[in-house]
Amino acid sequence: MSLEPVSSVPAARAGSAPSPWRNLRWIVGGLLFLSTVVNYIDRQTLSVLAPYIKLEYKWSNTDFALLIISFRVAYSIGQTLAGRLLDRVGTRTGLSFTVAFYSVAAMLTSLASGLRSFCGFRFLLGLGEAANWPGATKAVSEWFPRRESGWAVALFDSGSSVGAAIAPALVLWSYHAFGSWRIVFLITGSLGFAWLLLFRAIYRRPEDHPRLGADERTLIFSDRPEITPATAVATMPYRTLLALPQTWGIMLSKALTDPVWFFITDWFAIYLVSKGFKLESSLLVFWIPFVASDVGNFAGGGVSSLLIRKGWSVGAARKAVIVVGGLGMALLIPTAFMNSLGGLVTCFAISTFSYAAVSTMILNLPADIYPSHSVASVSGLSGTAAGIGTIIATFLVGRSADAGSFAPVLIGASLLPLVAVVVVLALVRNTREMEQGRLNRI
Repeated sequence: MSLEPVSSVPAARAGSAPSPWRNLRWIVGGLLFLSTVVNYIDRQTLSVLAPYIKLEYKWSNTDFALLIISFRVAYSIGQTLAGRLLDRVGTRTGLSFTVAFYSVAAMLTSLASGLRSFCGFRFLLGLGEAANWPGATKAVSEWFPRRESGWAVALFDSGSSVGAAIAPALVLWSYHAFGSWRIVFLITGSLGFAWLLLFRAIYRRPEDHPRLGADERTLIFSDRPEITPATAVATMPYRTLLALPQTWGIMLSKALTDPVWFFITDWFAIYLVSKGFKLESSLLVFWIPFVASDVGNFAGGGVSSLLIRKGWSVGAARKAVIVVGGLGMALLIPTAFMNSLGGLVTCFAISTFSYAAVSTMILNLPADIYPSHSVASVSGLSGTAAGIGTIIATFLVGRSADAGSFAPVLIGASLLPLVAVVVVLALVRNTREMEQGRLNRI
């Protein structure tokens, strides 16, 4: 692994260079956004097709939960593995390999013939897709100053709601156009290879990019801590990372909030059907919570960036958004007792808006706190923790749905984020490691 140059603002390469691209960092941000869109379309394909495939194979909700758990087990393992891989081989190589891997896995799902084979292909998909968030977080830490990183994380994270909103239209159109769910997996799985062509053509580290102008280079490195012999070291060992309260604060907050989002993305179609609404006629309102999530990403990133520009510390700005967003997620409770489509969608939309704002802040924290060579590792650990929480939640959702009620799930999904708020306030704080220069002050 090559270490970052000691200089905080690397010099441009000598000799003639191609003309620079304006706002190259935001072009990179756009690539990360598109990666997340593709990632979510691939994973949502099965969720949208679930009512049809469940009927064909006569699966119960508990059977369907096993498919989700297969994905989540691999996703949980893969987050930690991918984080360390990305910190060792770099963002460009790591994301190239993992996107190709999960795109092949998505296409292979077209060969599934029953519950076991579906579980196997979902496991492979989860293993590959696990790299997206550690990789995107690492890329943000490389390409954006901290006062802009809230916007950058909001941009790439908003791809999850855009992908989740696009998937129903794309998947249902493909299913009805071709009359086979197998062809749908081939179509959605091929999108990752189209993204790879763009990514390989454009992405480099800012230290190495021939199209990065001098002014933008200076901006990118403007608030990055100067690398010294004490900090220019290899990735922190896991035992060091796990001894830090900040790591546990990030991990636990992800474990307590991500299951809410994945409940909505994995079960929302089934939940609407259970309430007596036909999926095709509810397609427009189906998008609303995901569009609200998109707005929430940018609201959270924008508010925190605004507060930082007004003089708030990075930590105070991030925590303010987390507190307000945690309270907003509690609005899932009323949906347990509603039968109005408009009321249900409104409450889900407020909750997903709030979740997205909170998620953007939590995703920022590894880049805010840790040196670049350990950002993906911490992001991966938090993803693993989120995966474990989601696996447990998915099993409980399946059991609750088969028992005839989503109410306990909706109440729990409203209360757990409040616990996450307390965890962040208690554990994510400035400590002596910040004073020693091992971590960045927030």
